[in-house]
Amino acid sequence: MRSPTWIRGNKARQFAQIPIAGAQWDNTVPGFVEADTVAHCGEHLSGDFIWSLTLVDIATTWTENRATWNKGSAGVLKAIQSIEASLPFSLKGFDSDNGSEFLNHHLLRYFNDKSVKFTRSRPYKKNDNAHVEQKNWTHVRQLLGYERLSQPRLVPLINALYSQEVSCLRNHFIPTLKLLKKERIGSKIIKRYDPPQTPYERVLASPHVSKANKEQLGSLHKRLDPFELSQAIQAKLHKIYAQVDRSNRQKRRAI
Repeated sequence: MRSPTWIRGNKARQFAQIPIAGAQWDNTVPGFVEADTVAHCGEHLSGDFIWSLTLVDIATTWTENRATWNKGSAGVLKAIQSIEASLPFSLKGFDSDNGSEFLNHHLLRYFNDKSVKFTRSRPYKKNDNAHVEQKNWTHVRQLLGYERLSQPRLVPLINALYSQEVSCLRNHFIPTLKLLKKERIGSKIIKRYDPPQTPYERVLASPHVSKANKEQLGSLHKRLDPFELSQAIQAKLHKIYAQVDRSNRQKRRAI
């Protein structure tokens, strides 16, 4: 998690308006999301490279990802808008860590104009964003690994993969668990989960999602085949990493 120490003076007073997330969200209503970014920097953070943005809806576990070149505020905002346009429900709340890609004037103004609740986690408390941290692993690292992605031309290729095959496969066909409650019994902590469901099933079951959106989502679901999606993911990954490998080989020759 990035430290908020970069916020000083007038910025400190302005971003103090962004409350630290507490028990202010209704987690049964779709549209309240956690957000985080993942660095595709390889072994070092120096220089320019691709970042992945992850958004996960707390109520339905619906998850979307987008890639952006570096993590400037304009690029991250564009990625958020792309995700927002693809969601089967409206965005109501947005919770992030204290990174500068989130705590900036562009995003603050954008959410204020849309009346979206904007909250942040406590500094250095990664458990505050436990939902999205888990998705960073399952949706980003397990897909793209730890390779350094330092070619801007890969951004549209990765976004095509994220927004199409990955989103459809993960949200329509892969069940997830939702933690209902934790209780301590003696020295043990017992976790209780609801029955596994796909994010798609949770969206259909929600009374807070419009009938029109459910019908549109159902129409898409009927056209999808998980085996074809898996094959398409592998084909696109091969195309992406063929370019990464070629660039690395060229660098090694130059050395």
